[in-house]
Amino acid sequence: MSYKAKFTLLATLFSLVLFFSLQAQRDTLDYLQECRLRAGLPNFFARLKQGDSVRIGYLGGSITAANGGWRDQSMQWFKQQYPAAKISQIIAGVGGTGSDLGVFRLQRDVLQFRPHLVFVEFAVNDGSGRTSHQAMEGIVRQIWKNDPYTDICFVYTIAGNMLDTLRQGRLFGSMLAMEHIAQHYSIPSIQLGLDVLKLMEEGKLVFNGKPEDYPGKLVFTGDNVHPNTHTGHRLYTEAIARSMKIMMNKSGAMQHALKDPYTIDNWEEAQMIPVNELLMSGNWTDLAKTGDTVARTYRVKYPVLLKSNEPGASLTIRFNGRLVGMSDIIGPDCGQYAVKIDNGPEKLFPRFDRYATYVRANAFFLPMLESKEHQIVFKVSDKKLDKMEILKKGDGVIGDLKKYEQNACYAGWILLLGTLSKN
Repeated sequence: MSYKAKFTLLATLFSLVLFFSLQAQRDTLDYLQECRLRAGLPNFFARLKQGDSVRIGYLGGSITAANGGWRDQSMQWFKQQYPAAKISQIIAGVGGTGSDLGVFRLQRDVLQFRPHLVFVEFAVNDGSGRTSHQAMEGIVRQIWKNDPYTDICFVYTIAGNMLDTLRQGRLFGSMLAMEHIAQHYSIPSIQLGLDVLKLMEEGKLVFNGKPEDYPGKLVFTGDNVHPNTHTGHRLYTEAIARSMKIMMNKSGAMQHALKDPYTIDNWEEAQMIPVNELLMSGNWTDLAKTGDTVARTYRVKYPVLLKSNEPGASLTIRFNGRLVGMSDIIGPDCGQYAVKIDNGPEKLFPRFDRYATYVRANAFFLPMLESKEHQIVFKVSDKKLDKMEILKKGDGVIGDLKKYEQNACYAGWILLLGTLSKN
């Protein structure tokens, strides 16, 4: 065997050993454990014990947004445990969204309020965890670039589609991806659903159903995802309380190290840009400057909220980067965007779905691009959707048909991995 062949063989064997070694390290995380302490929450508990002002950020989806749920319940628990501290919360839960949007809105929704602790909850909405590594690492790095003394805790909620995996004692895909990031940065994590699984096995809890159909048993949820306040959310809060009692013994000033990235393509440069900074063509109205009811409802989320019902009206962004998204509105009066990337063909992005019997904040992303200069045009499409056919797949009350007549597009923020071009 030649020297070159031997060298190639040894290099290949080394690569394989390294791969399986790293894989084995990762696999050690793939089991259920309620609390992984790691570096704990030392700065947070130091402030609590000193009776200081403490701000807790709750970044997540609808399970975090729910009034009276684990967010409010955990706040009450902290206040009971530390009555001398002045504890307040930063509410940053947005229904139906995952870490891929959370990393973009983090600065505006959480960091500007200077939190001392940030709970991050996206396990359910991140599904298989396809972009969880990049987005969750971006969240961590943004927080510690903003303030290295801010503590972080990942919390993992559960849904019906996770049960088969969890019953095997293994983490769901999104949870495992998040554990890789947590382990890399020594961030504590809490699995909120272990007691749920235990009570199910004991026949004391029904995961999904109507409480009146199961007298004498706890019913966790009525839709397979969102916990009932006094059962599911209570179990989540009890898991947090048990974990906090473990973590509270570790306190004191600690500067978190922003070590080398776990993923070189993480999303720490994520930013939101107001859409009025884009090039506009056609008739667009900034509803935030009117008495429009949608703009009033979302005035905090969207200080600028453009709307156009004119086919062909467009918004153009020129940038140097690799990913663009739009934070907007889905509702009864919405149609679809026709989006053109560089010199490619137009692709349709419907802003109406089976749940669009009411107005809600939403977002969508374009495909990942090569990191370089691009131009993207968002145009109000003249192609109308069959809204009634789409709504047949949902279970909402359709109501007055007049509210579906328009085929408009809304725009609030551009979500950007990159920088705007100057011309």
